[in-house]
Order: sequence, then structure tokens, then C-alpha cells
Amino acid sequence: MSVELPIVESFYTLQGEGVFTGQAAYFIRLGGCDVGCTWCDVKESWDASSHPRKTVQELVLEASAHPARIAVITGGEPLMHDLSQLTDALRVAGFRTHIETSGVHPFTGEWHHVCLSPKKFKSALPEAFARADELKVIAFNKHDLAWAEEQALKVGAECALYLQPEWSKRETMMPLIVDHVKTKPRWRVSLQTHKYLNIP
Repeated sequence: MSVELPIVESFYTLQGEGVFTGQAAYFIRLGGCDVGCTWCDVKESWDASSHPRKTVQELVLEASAHPARIAVITGGEPLMHDLSQLTDALRVAGFRTHIETSGVHPFTGEWHHVCLSPKKFKSALPEAFARADELKVIAFNKHDLAWAEEQALKVGAECALYLQPEWSKRETMMPLIVDHVKTKPRWRVSLQTHKYLNIP
């Protein structure tokens, strides 16, 4: 029996942030989040029950209508759901499976790329740090840079480290982030390029 998942939106676009910036990808944003970041820009995603549900087959069919073969599962917090059927079906259809998660729930599904974006509001699980290919810390204030260093100690040596200014604070935070990266060059800057390009 096919699993149904609450879908906030699904769309074909360019990856705007992190390691895969600029690459075409199909995004599936799932409903439901129990982290509650005060500055979240998709608060409408928090209540899973307010969004229509789609089957795994429907989602894979929609994704397969586009030429890119990267599928990014995001939220909300996607790991609130069992994603095993979804990643299995996407892989059979030839997709790389990527996830963006705060890491507060146990992993399900099989992933080619894990972007961990831990939040102060609720701690990520040790498993999430062990599995992270990319650590993305959102910098809202100066203290977040020190907190980012604490998070970086928990990931593997091969994990890519990104600092990303919270969108509404970008003019204040960018000079601090630039100085931080120049001092600690393992870090890279991530920008929400999709917002500059005015694409989803």
C-alpha cells in the first residue's frame, strides 16, 4: 500500500543554497514541524494536517516529468515522516535523494546527500551529525557564529561547513560571516540565491 505524505508544495527549480547551489532539482516540501524556529520563512508548513496528501507514486511521477534527477526532500521537518518508500521509489526512478533536516528525529529512507541544519530551539540527535554531508548553520545574531563552531565539532572531517545569514538579517550578518570565514577557512558562505534570483 502506497504511503501518503502531507505536501506543502512541490516544484522544479534550482538549488539555492549549500553544496549543490545552482543545480536543477525537484523539491518536495513536506508538512509538519515541531522545532518552531522564530524566524522560519515557511511557518505555514508546521501543521501537517492543513496540507493535502499525495501518494509516493504521485510524487515520483510529478518529479519524473522534469529532466533533472536530484530530488530534495525538505519541510517543515521531513523526518517526522517515514521516508523509506519515497526514497526507494525515487531511487528506482533514477533520482539522487537529498534531504534538508534539523536532525531532531531518527532517520528513515536512503540518502545520497544529507544537509543538516541544526537549530538552537531543539537539539539535533547524535545520529544526524554522524550522517551529515553538509552542515548549514543559519546566523541570526553574532552568538550564532560561536554556536556554529560548537556544532562543527560534532560532524565528520569530510562534512562541508556553511554559514548562511538569516534573510532578514543578511545586511547585518554578512560582514560578521565574511570575517568569520576568513578567520576559519573550513567554513563557506551559503546564500539564499533563489531569493536573489526571484525563483522558488
